[in-house]
Amino acid sequence: APENIQNPTEKKVFATLDKLKIAYECVENDVVETMEECVEIDKALGTEIRKSIFLCNKKKSSFFLVVMPANKSLDTNALSKKIGVPNLSFASAEYMVRHLGAEPGSASVMGLINDEDDYVQLIVDKEVADEEWFGCNPGINTAHLKMQTKDLLNKFLPYIDNWATCDQLSPKVFKKNLKDVLKIISNNTCKN
Repeated sequence: APENIQNPTEKKVFATLDKLKIAYECVENDVVETMEECVEIDKALGTEIRKSIFLCNKKKSSFFLVVMPANKSLDTNALSKKIGVPNLSFASAEYMVRHLGAEPGSASVMGLINDEDDYVQLIVDKEVADEEWFGCNPGINTAHLKMQTKDLLNKFLPYIDNWATCDQLSPKVFKKNLKDVLKIISNNTCKN
């Protein structure tokens, strides 16, 4: 963990990674707010920092965090059709703080640790899910970390009870761990 932890989300993230024994590398940096500014961080970590886009429906009743390669553009109209949610748009800073504990420019999959009421659905681009390494910030844009993507999908996300769906909207974690998932369901230990 970095020496200078700056916010509660960051503190929770590093404590959880350590608790789950998820290996990670971390670098501290000046504030970055664009993917272009992350290029030096990519080089330092040896992996690409992934783009995270926080969206909501028109009624602001459904929220989505889309994680994708840094250089990829998001077609919100195509995504709306694919997931059956009309009129997706960028969620406001107020909702980002409420659901992810992050300010604009700091949206990250790690912010889902704050989504205790399961308002945010995570959508991970298949290209990202298939990579060996995953890079993101820990909930603040003055630090970035690198971990194995399989640890994110198979350890971190299940621990915080957020199940990622991949580009084809087939839950990769469910497929890989079907026996474990069915056991959890049969034991009725899932959150409502």
